[in-house]
Amino acid sequence: MSYFIRKANENDIPVLSLLMEELSGIPISQDEMKNRFQMAEKSSTDTIFVYEEEGDIKATLVFRIRENIREVSRYGEICIVVVKSSTKRQGIGKRLMSFAEQLATDLGCIGTYLISGFGRKDEAHQFYLDLGYEITGYRFVKKL
Repeated sequence: MSYFIRKANENDIPVLSLLMEELSGIPISQDEMKNRFQMAEKSSTDTIFVYEEEGDIKATLVFRIRENIREVSRYGEICIVVVKSSTKRQGIGKRLMSFAEQLATDLGCIGTYLISGFGRKDEAHQFYLDLGYEITGYRFVKKL
C-alpha cells in the first residue's frame, strides 16, 4: 500500500465536503467547502492536507501554527482530522497525527495540540490519549 499526504487543491473540494460532513454530521455544500478552502489558501497559518492512497482521498487534516505570547513559543494546532468511516482502524489517523507532529517540529514548534468536542469522547478522545495527548483544560466560547 502506498500513500502520501499532500496539500489539498481545488479538485479535492468534493471529497473534502463529504469528509467535513462526516465530522459534523451536517451536510457541507461544495460551495461552502470552496469558501473554507479559499479562506485557508489566503491564511498564512492554516493549511488543509489530504491523505491519499492509490488515487483515493481517505482523510483530511487541517493544520495551523499558533504563536503563544505567554511563553514566546509556537505550537502546531491540529484543527481537524477526519478519516472516512469506511477506512477507519487502518492506521490512517495515526499517520496523519505523526505527519502533523513532524510538520510542527519542522516549523519550530515546541508541541502540538488539538481541541475536540464532548460528542467525540468515546472514540476520538481515547485515540488522542493513546497517542500521548493530555487533557489540559476546557475551551470556553461565546458567540457574538
